[in-house]
Amino acid sequence: MIFKKKRRWHYIEGQPLTDLDKQVMYWENKGKLVPTRELIKTPEQIEGIRKSGVINTGFLNEVAEKIHIGMSTLEIDEICQDYCKKHGAVPACLGYEGYPKSVCTSINEVVCHGIPKKEDVLQDGDIINVDFTTILNGYYADASRMFIMGKTTPEKEQLVRVAKECLEIGAEAAKPYCFVGDIGHAIQKHADKYHYGVVRDLCGHGVGIAFHEDPEVLHYGHKGTGMLIVPGMVFTIEPMINMGTWKVFLNAEDPYGWEIISGDEKPSAQWEHTFLMTEHGVEILSD
Repeated sequence: MIFKKKRRWHYIEGQPLTDLDKQVMYWENKGKLVPTRELIKTPEQIEGIRKSGVINTGFLNEVAEKIHIGMSTLEIDEICQDYCKKHGAVPACLGYEGYPKSVCTSINEVVCHGIPKKEDVLQDGDIINVDFTTILNGYYADASRMFIMGKTTPEKEQLVRVAKECLEIGAEAAKPYCFVGDIGHAIQKHADKYHYGVVRDLCGHGVGIAFHEDPEVLHYGHKGTGMLIVPGMVFTIEPMINMGTWKVFLNAEDPYGWEIISGDEKPSAQWEHTFLMTEHGVEILSD
């Protein structure tokens, strides 16, 4: 008996093959990992995600206006809660797998998932990542930014700048019918110039209908590997760039089991956008 391999991609019966069908089926026949049709967002879904992205970006803009030396990270969380209430949105992080706050605030060597606290007060020279995911009418958008407090060291300034460049270079590599590995390869190549570590234990991801969807968007790797990315897919690129090693560890003092710290406790920086893949390249839905 001959068993046929189950296909991930199913074209619509009775309908002529579209260019999308042809491209995806071509690569699937080549043995590449392709998306399921469910990962292709409808126009209505894209519009919902776009509106959620407006709220997400708006919150980060508000943080940019209000963040200052002497502010606690708990105050940033309170700004988030107030902003969501005013705009009819829900913070996706709050209560997610036990996460206790509405936003992530990661200072210096904290790579990601830093939990806002009253005792974490921003000091001159700190660098901080503020990461927020919005739910608006059931649609998700996700983005983060770095902020430099006062005057920091040239080394930290460079790290923050290069981390943003890594995001931008990854976005440039994201073309219709590219592969996730193309994005990761471009990011890693740029970070390697500065001998920075690209975190491997965490990654970008599909987003929009749920907090985390396929594909996993690794920020390192090789061209032509990972999932095929096609028009209609929505995903984040969010490279976490460490000044030293790419390795990380879980903060043993965090009772919630969320805070991730760089392996050698050197500073880390991250920028994140939510992107829509179109026929012409990526469109930013939240930054």
